[in-house]
Amino acid sequence: MRYDELKDEIKAAMKAKDKTRLSILRQVHGEIKNIEVNERRDITDADVDAMLKRLIKQTRETLDGSIKAANDDERTAMLAEQVEILEGYLPRQVSGDELAGLVDEVIAEVGAESKRDMGKVMGALTAKTGGNFDKAAAAQLVGAKLS
Repeated sequence: MRYDELKDEIKAAMKAKDKTRLSILRQVHGEIKNIEVNERRDITDADVDAMLKRLIKQTRETLDGSIKAANDDERTAMLAEQVEILEGYLPRQVSGDELAGLVDEVIAEVGAESKRDMGKVMGALTAKTGGNFDKAAAAQLVGAKLS
């Protein structure tokens, strides 16, 4: 999500009277402002993406706790909706056949020959995709190809 888009999304949520989306977007906006004030710098798109991933992780942990504690279904549904909304603002994740193709390409680029080269491959893959891929799936693919 880009910062300019965030302001437009907040306006749209206000007009649509979508309280859940508005609440989440205001939380994201507040987090962005905290970073800008505390670190005294302009926020980058990578900062926003990292912050969104962190918020998703926190919300998922709360959702898991709510499910385990058998809390009311309304709260659990609200948390699940929040995770879904936040995930919608993350860049598209590379997966499946596209990820397998990128792994092959990166292995050839870095000249990886054994599992000892896995760090090089994963680093190059992260640089190539901006970190927008399933790390566990990529590690499995790399491990299988380099064994």
